[in-house]
Order: sequence, then structure tokens, then C-alpha cells
Amino acid sequence: MQSTEQQPREASHPDGLEAPRRYWAVATILVGILFSSLDMTMVNVALPTMAKDLGIDPGLVVWLVIAYSLVVVVTLLPFSVISERLGSQRMYLLGVLVCMFSAIACALSTTFMGLLLSRICQAVGTSMLMCLFGGLVRNTYPMRMMGFGISLNSLMVGSTMVIGPSIGAFILQYADWQWIFISYVPLCVAAAFGARFLPDMPRIKRPFDWISCILSVLALGLFISGLDMLVHAPWKALLFLAVASACAVALVRRSWDQTAPLVPIDLLRIKPVAFAVGASAFSFASQMSSFVALPFYYLNVVNYSYSDVGILLGVWSFGTAAMAPLSGFLSDRFRVAVLCAIGAACMAAGLGWISVLAVDADFAWYAAAMLMGGVGFGFFQSPNNRALLTGGPRRRSGAAGALQATTRVFGQSLGTALVAIAFNLSVAHGATLAIVISALCALGALVVNIVRYFSPVPDSEL
Repeated sequence: MQSTEQQPREASHPDGLEAPRRYWAVATILVGILFSSLDMTMVNVALPTMAKDLGIDPGLVVWLVIAYSLVVVVTLLPFSVISERLGSQRMYLLGVLVCMFSAIACALSTTFMGLLLSRICQAVGTSMLMCLFGGLVRNTYPMRMMGFGISLNSLMVGSTMVIGPSIGAFILQYADWQWIFISYVPLCVAAAFGARFLPDMPRIKRPFDWISCILSVLALGLFISGLDMLVHAPWKALLFLAVASACAVALVRRSWDQTAPLVPIDLLRIKPVAFAVGASAFSFASQMSSFVALPFYYLNVVNYSYSDVGILLGVWSFGTAAMAPLSGFLSDRFRVAVLCAIGAACMAAGLGWISVLAVDADFAWYAAAMLMGGVGFGFFQSPNNRALLTGGPRRRSGAAGALQATTRVFGQSLGTALVAIAFNLSVAHGATLAIVISALCALGALVVNIVRYFSPVPDSEL
């Protein structure tokens, strides 16, 4: 009965949306990506100002970021399952409204607790949107334009990484930090207006699995919390990791025979999807660990100024954003494994280059190494995301999108934890060790793609 109900929906747009509706849908998706990405970059710049204005310790204000990231990562998979029942249009509109009203609540907050609760609500809204983006792209673009659509999203994310902190700093230069949150409101209104143009992905009529939801939240939440505590509270961290592992095992066993499980085990059985997930986790762990470690390395080891650090990080982000369209174009014409292997190799080479450069090397050499790393990251992402999003059936595109977002946030959390471990192993050489670890993570992505290339199973990459 379920497949019979789904056929008419899929037949209504078997190969993407027709123009001009597709153009409005693309614009709506990009606006959603814009303000959800800005929310994860602009607020970080304002943390010192918030701490001073609210009269709290700088160490406490960091919880605005920690709580936000934790809520996003533990709710992505449950929200993807809810969206398969509620419909993508309704879920998108609900997520936009939650983001808008919670942003207003953040702007009106006068205490740290009020701001923290508002940020948690904002994270819930962002998670509602992030779980949809991959599936919306799959159902908006014709297959012949899939590489272009994915690269366009990557370009938006990469550009926001560059301009987000600058926009936040500009707002703080002329206004209070509350205006950062107020600036989201017009974008939310535009996104809410465009929600009706989005494709309504195939729905699943099945009771929600609350037990799997609880197990998923515990597994991901305790694992990330355990990694964060591994340095300063090792025994407690090991307990958290053990409980997280037990919950993960129980979750896999429960989901193994389900048709559309909360944790998409059915998608992970598909080799192109499984390879893409593994490569993505290594890639984002490499990118995040390098971005956390490099400022310490440039400031404390190379003795560069903050402006120099900003330029070098901007060079990486520029390389990522500039390469996204080209990699998307090539992903429609060449095997994904080849393109991703080239990107991962460039990332590893760039980071390895930085770790062996002499401390007194010319600034241009560091910039060239950063550009190589950024180009590699940008060259990797679009083809890999294409394999992940198109490797499974269209009716599971929502779950594939959530799996993509969850893998990204998980990889970033893993990368941050690895940097903390590196600094704990060596205070004097922690930054250098962390960069080496970043390069090793990139090499891990390279190995996954080499195995993917020689995989005997035909897939969508051929």
C-alpha cells in the first residue's frame, strides 16, 4: 500500500521540478542555507561581546556554541524521519518559523540562561532545515543538473564561511550584538514565502519509532560529549563512550530489518552511500581540526598577527568556494572516486606542506599551502555529496540528506576532539601535532576513495 501511494507523488516530478518553479525552489533552498550557515558563523564573532554585556565568564559563554552544535547533531536523524511523515514543505516552513521566533527571543534576552534557551530553540529550527537540504536538492534538480545543484549549495556554504565572520564584525562595529539575530528575520520571511515552491518529497505513513529516537540521541550525544571530556575527565569520558557504544549497537540491531529506519541502515548497505559517508566523515574531521589548530599554529609558532591569520584562513575558504562549481561540473562527467581522491590528496598535501614549512618561510608559501588545502576540500565535497544523495532511492532522499548533514556535524565534532587530544599530549607542539592529525584524516578520506574506485560493485559513479 505504501509503494502504491508513493508512485503518484514521484511521478509528479520524476526528474526534478519544471521551470519556473525550479528557480523559485532553488532560491528558497539557498536562502535557507544562507541564514542557517550565517547563524553558525556570525554568532561566534560576538561571543566576547555577549560575555561582557551579560557579565558572565568567557568560558561559560562558549556553551552557546557547544549546546547549539550538540542539539543539531542529535536531532538531525529524528527530524528527517518526522519530515518523511509531515512533508518537506511543512517541515521547512516550521523550521523557518522556529528559527525566526527564536532569533527574536535571542535578541530580547537579558540573561545568559534566556539566551542559552533561545539558542537551543534556534538549533532545533536549524536542524529542521538542515535535515531537508539534501533531499530537496535531489527532488528539485533534474539528474543532468545534479552536480550543478550540489556545487551551488557548496558555493553558498563556502562563501558564507568567508563573509559570515566579516558581516558579524561589521554589525558589531556599528550596533549591539542583538542586531546579529535581528538580521536573520528578513531572510526567514523570504524563506517562509518560498516554502510553497519546494518539492514535497514522498511521505511515509508509519508510526514514529520513539525507542530508536531515544537511542539515537543518547548514542550521538554521549559520544560527542565523551570526546569533548576525554582530555579533562577521562574516566567519565570513557563511561560516556561505553554507554554511547551500547546504545549504538542496540540501535543498529533494532533498525536492521526495518524498511525505513530512523538511522538509515538501509542506505548504508548501498556501497556508494557507505563509501561517501566514510569519506565525508574523514574529510570534515580534517577540515575542522585544521581550522581549530591553524590559528594556534600561526599565532604561537609562526608568530603571525591576527590579520595574517584571517587572510590565511580566508585563502582556504576562497579555494573551497571557487572550486565548488568546477567539481560539480566534473562530477556529472567523471567517476566520483577519482575526483574525491584528487581532492583528498590535495588536502593532505596542503596540510602536510604547512607542517614541514620552516617557521621563517615566506608568507606566500603558507598562503599557497592553504590554497591547496582549500581547493582540495572544495574539489572533494560536491562529487562526494552527489554520490551520497543520489546513491539511494528517491523515496529515501530525505533520509539521505539527513545522513549527509549528520555525517558532516559528526566529522566536525570528531576533528575538534582530536585537536584537544593533541594539545593534551604536548603543550609545546600540540598545534603542529594537530595539523599532522588533520593531514592523516585527509589521507583517511583518500584511502576510502581508493577502495571505492576498486570496488567491484557497479554504482552511480560509473
